[in-house]
Amino acid sequence: MNRQLAVSYVVLVFVAIAAFTVPVAFTLTDQLYTDEENSARREAKVAALLLASDDAPSRQALARLVDAYQGQTRGRLDVLTAERTAVDPMPLPVAVDDPAFTDALNGQEYLQWRHADALQAEGLVLAVPAKVPDGTVVGAVRISYPSAPVSTRLWQIWGFRAALAVTVLIAAAVVGVLLARRLTRPLRELNRMAARLRDGDLGARVAETGPPETRTLAGTLNTATETIGTLVGSQRAFIGDASHQLRTPLTALRLSLDNIADGVDDPYVREDVDHATAEVVRMSRLVNGLLALARAESTVATPEPVRIVDVVTDRFDTWRAAAEEGGIRLRHDAADPDLRALAGHGHLEQVLDNVLSNALGVSPDHATITVSSRREAQKAVIEVTDQGPGLTAADRRRAFDRFWRGPGLTGRSGSGLGLAIVKQLVSDDGGTVSLHETEHGGLCVRIVLRAA
Repeated sequence: MNRQLAVSYVVLVFVAIAAFTVPVAFTLTDQLYTDEENSARREAKVAALLLASDDAPSRQALARLVDAYQGQTRGRLDVLTAERTAVDPMPLPVAVDDPAFTDALNGQEYLQWRHADALQAEGLVLAVPAKVPDGTVVGAVRISYPSAPVSTRLWQIWGFRAALAVTVLIAAAVVGVLLARRLTRPLRELNRMAARLRDGDLGARVAETGPPETRTLAGTLNTATETIGTLVGSQRAFIGDASHQLRTPLTALRLSLDNIADGVDDPYVREDVDHATAEVVRMSRLVNGLLALARAESTVATPEPVRIVDVVTDRFDTWRAAAEEGGIRLRHDAADPDLRALAGHGHLEQVLDNVLSNALGVSPDHATITVSSRREAQKAVIEVTDQGPGLTAADRRRAFDRFWRGPGLTGRSGSGLGLAIVKQLVSDDGGTVSLHETEHGGLCVRIVLRAA
C-alpha cells in the first residue's frame, strides 16, 4: 500500500508537470523560431530597401550591412540583381539558382527551415524582393542562418525543464513515501496485532489512533480480541475441570473392578468383570483423546523454531522399544540436518507420537517406518511412510474425521482421534497435513510447516 500510494502521488505530480510544463515548452519553442524568423526578416527588409535605392551611398551602406551581419552573426546575407548578377561591390552569391532567389525575384517572400546552400548546413533560408516605389523587383536579398544556435537554445529550454521535472518528481517521491507511511501507520500496527494474534498472543492490543475509520477498526479488533480471550480462557478452564472430574471416577471404577476380580472365584463372573474393566480402559482412552483434542483446539501456542532432527530422534527413542517388539525398524532421512520448522511448544512431538503410533499399529513384523524431512521453498516438509496395508482414496479423505477408524487397522484400542488431533495441531501452526499412497501400498503422512 505504501508503494501504491507513493506511485499514485508521483503519477499525479507527473501529470500536473506534463499538463503545465510541456505546453509552455512548446510555446517557447515556437516563439524562439518566430523570433529568429522576425529578426532575419527585419535585416532582409532593411537590406532590400538599400538595394532598391540605386545610388552610391546606399550601395556602400548595403555593403557595410552585409559585412556587419556576417561578422556579428553566424549567418550570411546575400544580394542579387534581377538579372541574377552580383551587386557591386559585393561578390556573386552562392547558388544563384536557389529557389529562394527565384521566389523573391518573382515578388514573393520565401521562408523555410532547410539545408542552406550558402552555409552548407541546416538552417533558416529567408529571401525577400527588393522593389522600387512603382513595384518593380530590382533584386533579391537572401539571409541564411544556421539552426545550430536555435537547437542549442532548444536543448537548454527542454533540458532545464526536464531537469526541473526530474527534481520535482524525486521530491514528490520522497514526500509521497513519507505521507504514505504516515497514512498507513495505523494499518501496519493493525497488521502487527494480527500477526501476534496468529501466533497465539491473545493479549495483543493496538492503539486507537489515526483517521476515524482506522480508530473504529482498531476498537472493534480490540473488543473482538478481548472476547476471544475470554472464550478461550473459559474453554481452557472447562477442559481442566473436565479432565479432573472425568478421570477421577474412571480411575476409581477401575480400582473397584480390580478389587471385585480379586475376590471372585466364579469364572463367569470374572469374565464379566474383565469385560467391564476393558470397557473402562477403553473409555479412559477415549476421554483422554477427547481432552487432548479439546486442548489442542483451545490452546493457541506461539510458534517457535524447532530443529526437526532433534524432535525425530527424541521420538524414536520413545517408540524404539515398542518397535523392537515386532522387529520394526525406525529410520530418519534428513536432507538438511539443520532444518527448523515453526511449531508450537510440544506440537511437533505430539504430532509425531500420533503418527508413529498409527504406523506401528498397522506395520507388519520386520517392516521399516521412514521419517524424511526436507526444505521446499519456505516450507519444512516431514513425511512418515509405513509399509502397512494403506488406505483407499475414500478412506484417506475420511481419515481426519473424529472417531473414524480404519476397518481392522487401528485395533480395538484406537479412539479414532489421533489424526484429528494431528490436523488440529498442524493447522494451529499454519501448516497442512495430508495422506498419500506409497509405491508399495503403504501410507505416507505428509506434514508441511513453515520453515524457520
